[in-house]
Amino acid sequence: MTTVSTPTATLGQPLAGKVALITGGSRGIGRAIALRLANDGASVIVNYVSNDATAKAVVDEINALPATKDAKDGKPRAIAVKADVASVDQAKKLADRALEVYGKLDVLVLNAGILPNESLLQITDASFDRAFAVNVKGPLFLTQSLAPKMSPNGRVIFFSSTLTAASVVTPNYLLYNATKGAVEQLARVLAKELSKSYGLTVNTVSPGPTATEMFFEGKSEQTLNFIKGLSPFNRFGEPNEIAAAVAFFAGPDSSWVNGHNLRVNGGYVV
Repeated sequence: MTTVSTPTATLGQPLAGKVALITGGSRGIGRAIALRLANDGASVIVNYVSNDATAKAVVDEINALPATKDAKDGKPRAIAVKADVASVDQAKKLADRALEVYGKLDVLVLNAGILPNESLLQITDASFDRAFAVNVKGPLFLTQSLAPKMSPNGRVIFFSSTLTAASVVTPNYLLYNATKGAVEQLARVLAKELSKSYGLTVNTVSPGPTATEMFFEGKSEQTLNFIKGLSPFNRFGEPNEIAAAVAFFAGPDSSWVNGHNLRVNGGYVV
C-alpha cells in the first residue's frame, strides 16, 4: 500500500516555513494575497511592474509582522522584486532572485494580469500581443522556469475569471476572456504534468467582480450598480475574500486538490 505524507504546519500559521511568490502583488487582489499568506506564516516575494511606493508599503507591512517560529536568520519576511512578467527574460530574473534570497519556493501565485477593454473592431495587433503576453505568456514561462525548482508538495495557483463561464458578458471583454480561457487550459494540462513530474498541485482561482482599482477603472456608477445587481448578495467581492481562496490552495488542507478551478464570486455565476 502506498502511503502519502501529509505536510505539517504550525498551529495558527499553516504556511510557517514556506516561501511564496505573488506576481502583481503590490495592489488589489495581489496585495491582499501577499498579506494573507504572510499572516499565515509564509515569507513572501512581492512582484510588481511599476509602482515602487506601493510595493514598498506592502513589504514594510509584512516585515513589521511578528517573526514566525522558524524564521530564517537574516532573511526578511518579504522582499519586493520589480519585473514585467510579460518578458521572459524579466520573469527568469524574478525567479532567480526569489531563489537567491530564500533558497527555495513553495507557493507560486500567478496573479498579475491586465484587463483590456476592447470589442472585436477595437482590438489591435499590439493590444492582442500585450494582453496575451501579460495574462498567458507570463504565467506560462514563469511556471516553466520555477516548477522544476520548487519544493515537493509545492503549489502553483493560476488566475482566471468567472467571466469565462458567465452568460452575461459584454463585447468589450472579448480579448480578456480569450486570455483567461487560455489560462484555464494551461492549468488543466499542467495539473497532470507537474504533479507527476515534480509533486506539485496546480489549481485556478476565478474571481467574480471584485472591488479593486483595476475593476472600477473606466466604469460609470450606472454600470457598476448593474454589475453589482447581478450578484444575489448585491455587492462586489472583496480582495481579502479572494485571498482566502488562495490561502486554502496554498495550505496543507488542499494537498489532495489538483486541477480545480474555484469560482469565487458569491453566486454571480453558478
